Amino acid sequence: MMTSFTHIAVGTNDVERARKFYDVVLATLGWIRLADLGDGGSMWGDGRPSLMVALPRDGKPATVGNGVTISFEASSHAAVDAFHSAALALGSPDEGSVGPRQWAPNALAGYTRDPDGNKLAVYYLGLERL
Repeated sequence: MMTSFTHIAVGTNDVERARKFYDVVLATLGWIRLADLGDGGSMWGDGRPSLMVALPRDGKPATVGNGVTISFEASSHAAVDAFHSAALALGSPDEGSVGPRQWAPNALAGYTRDPDGNKLAVYYLGLERL
């Protein structure tokens, strides 16, 4: 299936801290770090780069986009719990506890933030995948 995006990029002010965070939380979804961009950032995905976290190219500090959320798809309820729990264990805030979301039948989600304050969500939207 073709998607509409090649990847999503967010800024960081501390590449090593971002790498440590995303290595752990994205592993809960089966994603791995696929490429490091020198000292400038890294890319993660499941077979192809999907998320890039990097120092801003203009040299200014990375800032959070107000109203922006990056939402990852989980393959099960357990994966939603694992992602959310891993982020909280790394010191990230609970921005929405794991639970049902009324806008979509069978939806289960949790929200948190990465170390730079970017808002993250993880959603399971359907039947458990076997």
